[in-house]
Amino acid sequence: FSFFVIDFPIIFRMLSSIKCKLPGSLVRFQVPRCGSLILSRHSSNTVKSDPDQKLRNDIKQLGTILGISIKEYDPEVFEGVEKMRLLGREWRLPDGDKAAFEKMVEEVKSLKTEKLLGISRSFANFLALANAAENHHRVRRLKNSITSSNSALGLWPKEDSCAGSIQQLIKDGIPPQKVIQALKEQSVEVVLTAHPTEVNRRTMLRKYSRIQELLSILDGQDLTLFERKRLNQEIAAEVSCIWDSDDLRRRKPTPVDEAKTGLAIVENVLWSSVPAFLRKLNDVVLTECGESLPLDMAPIKIASWMGGDRDGNPNVTPPITLEVSMLSRWMAATLFKNDIATLRASISLRTCSQELRDVTNNSREPYRDLLKVLEARLNDTIHWADLNLAKITPNSTAVPVPPGALESNRKPILKSSELMEPLLLMHRSLMSTGFKDVADGPLVDTIRRVAVFGLALMPLDIRQESTRHTEALDSITRYLGLGSYASWDEPTRREWLQKELQSKRPLLPRHYSVGCLGFSATVQDTLKTFELAATLEEGSLGAYVISQCQQASDVLAVMLLQQDAGVFPAMRVVPLFETLDDLQRAPATVDALFGMSTYKSLIGGHQEIMVGYSDSAKDAGRLAASWAQYNAQVDMIAAADKHGVNVTFFHGKGGTVGRGGNPAVYHAILAHPPHTINGRFRVTEQGEMITQNLGERSIAIRTLDLFTAGVLAERFLQRPAVKPEWSAMMETLSEVSCEAYRKVVRGEPRFVPYFRTATPELELAGLNVGSRPAKRNPKGGVESLRAIPWVFSWTQTRLNLPTWLGVGEAVGQQLKEHPEVLRDMYANWPWFRTLIDLLEMILVKSDLKIAENYDKQLVTDPESLALGEELRVKMRQTEAAVLAVSGNPFLQANNALLLRSLAVRNPYIDPLNVIQSELLRRLRLLEKEQEKEEVDGKKGTDVKREEELTLLRDALLVTINGVANGMRNSG
Repeated sequence: FSFFVIDFPIIFRMLSSIKCKLPGSLVRFQVPRCGSLILSRHSSNTVKSDPDQKLRNDIKQLGTILGISIKEYDPEVFEGVEKMRLLGREWRLPDGDKAAFEKMVEEVKSLKTEKLLGISRSFANFLALANAAENHHRVRRLKNSITSSNSALGLWPKEDSCAGSIQQLIKDGIPPQKVIQALKEQSVEVVLTAHPTEVNRRTMLRKYSRIQELLSILDGQDLTLFERKRLNQEIAAEVSCIWDSDDLRRRKPTPVDEAKTGLAIVENVLWSSVPAFLRKLNDVVLTECGESLPLDMAPIKIASWMGGDRDGNPNVTPPITLEVSMLSRWMAATLFKNDIATLRASISLRTCSQELRDVTNNSREPYRDLLKVLEARLNDTIHWADLNLAKITPNSTAVPVPPGALESNRKPILKSSELMEPLLLMHRSLMSTGFKDVADGPLVDTIRRVAVFGLALMPLDIRQESTRHTEALDSITRYLGLGSYASWDEPTRREWLQKELQSKRPLLPRHYSVGCLGFSATVQDTLKTFELAATLEEGSLGAYVISQCQQASDVLAVMLLQQDAGVFPAMRVVPLFETLDDLQRAPATVDALFGMSTYKSLIGGHQEIMVGYSDSAKDAGRLAASWAQYNAQVDMIAAADKHGVNVTFFHGKGGTVGRGGNPAVYHAILAHPPHTINGRFRVTEQGEMITQNLGERSIAIRTLDLFTAGVLAERFLQRPAVKPEWSAMMETLSEVSCEAYRKVVRGEPRFVPYFRTATPELELAGLNVGSRPAKRNPKGGVESLRAIPWVFSWTQTRLNLPTWLGVGEAVGQQLKEHPEVLRDMYANWPWFRTLIDLLEMILVKSDLKIAENYDKQLVTDPESLALGEELRVKMRQTEAAVLAVSGNPFLQANNALLLRSLAVRNPYIDPLNVIQSELLRRLRLLEKEQEKEEVDGKKGTDVKREEELTLLRDALLVTINGVANGMRNSG
């Protein structure tokens, strides 16, 4: 990192080897052996016109500081870094030394583990700092795009922004009133989850955030030289601290730790960015449509699974859910109290409306007096939350202190309306007395915060497996002498559940203790979760998501358990269809539900349905899963329309393509099946994607803008009709690809041993990235492995197998028989084009040479080695098939930005992959030696070996973090 040069002819040389040219500049790195980082350009014209010059300056600065720290730490490590990166760059060049990769492998083998740890930390920290600089540059480019457009609007005048979308809709003849009405009816909810994909410690994330903040201040034009010097010194201090800090989590986070991370995102980012976005959106609507949006409108909301998602996670218990719920209410009350205190200091007016005068008894300072009452009540709310938090222990009963148990003079605010109504009263008063500027100030932001966050801040979803509800009802029916619910067939279950839902008689005696009824611990936990839901204040909970939902009785079971526990108002019961079989059965399941008058009378004409992207892709492969998701949504909408039910689809997507992710949010929304969104969109945001998309104020505003613009534009989008031959083609592709995928993953006896040997799957647990186990069933094999470690493992080796396996066989076969249909689909069907483009994106980020090296270092079994080679051949075939469909000369030919980014990053990521495979080899050999001695009964501890094992494990985890940061995704 001592010499970080970006100039473009080298990448042009790399790309010219495939006989094509890309527009704009390309990127090059050169590393001489010196202690400072220098940036070189080929022409002054390029410097003036290059929009990424400032990014390179930022990375140069951060790299220089890091290089100094590394050299002071260990000059040999510094030299090793330089040598590895030079080799990494050389082997990537089309006219470079083809033996450079093998030289890099041999160099790694020659180094001691201690040196490899230092080199790995160097590369990993540089990539993380480069990410921080890129995140800041995103903000800089966003701001520049508005400035250069000369637009007076606060949002970007581009297609995928609300400003551009609304302008285009009106230009296309949509009446402004129709646009406004669509926005008023629109509902987008982003659900933060604790899925373990963020590899960076919170400590490090805070430091990266601070560096972005300092870089932003440095962009200012009116700084004195002294101010610039101090800012640069602060950046240097942060980078030095990063280098000398522990890179790794030393313990697994608890569910409460995960929830606190989500609450920190709200407190530090979303609390300011949400009202800022809504203010900008309102400005666009007022300018383009001539009317403001209602103040209490919430077109976008935030919810959470952190502390509520107990699917396969025994660490999430009723006391944990209660604690997280109370933490959320404590945080909400604290933030609103700060808002109210600010308003009280600001709004000192005496003139007010008669309505406000009546409420405040003719006070001299009516606004302040009203706000003083609200502030006192919010203090009472904080006190109430504190009381609840103080009494929670792991073994305590999950029963909150009721507000009525407080002293008589304490009146906590628990419902949003209790805060919203006084604030709206103040706004009406200010408007009616001529103080419009005051009314439209911070008061509006607070009103919008109440509308979006409420007093619960982020309502918690509960998620649990369907089998847990079956187990609970089986215990109840046995206790009641009705037989075994678990052994009943589906019609019998449905009949009994509907009868009980109509009955006013409770299933179990009131005021019973489930612990006294002889129920198992898991049944008690399930029933206590419903008991807790019944005692939490209104608005604390959102949806109850049923994972592994397979039949209508799974939904009815939760409805009955809620009803029997006295949950009111009832949580939305949301079936989650996630495997291929579940998705294929889903339309019949919801049709059966909507056909039951008992059920339909309970849902008020609305049903939320969750579609799982991760597990279906793991089950059937990406292509077959995508088509199953498409068909299931279309058919479920048809069933809902038949019964007069409105459906909101909840999309359980991960960050990676293999788990349903798509970095192009706006176009991904537009590519959804027709008539399946209709202004209602719920989606998960998790792990590293929370950090990337919501971790900084301006980027968060842009993310909210993308979601809002996409859902609005989709409502008016005229899509081409899906031709019969397209559907027939997808059926064939799905069938062939699923069969090919499962033939390898399920039917190939060599696969599991190969997967366990050629990837770091077994070692990922050491990352301590999440509170839940990697497997639903600790004793199960690959089939019970969660989708995140499944994808994470293949991402590390750069094979990315889950995303493309099966595609090459299916598409290749149909290219021989019906090439014109496939090309017509790519040209004219946005959904299919998006699918192919995403495959191209993941394939260009994959690397066969890197993947092959893992096999060479780790796999010794000849049959497994043969399988590895077969998989790499399949990947080459997939690349050829995908390019034949898209017509591109090479992968991602139209995405110069991604190609530049990969060309910049690969020389830093490649050495980490090489080091990782060597560390895995050493670690497994040493662990095998240790296991043999234990089996042989040898006593005593080999201190040197233990020290080496510790170094190996730390170094390995650092490389895993580094590769994840370099690829900008994990699971």
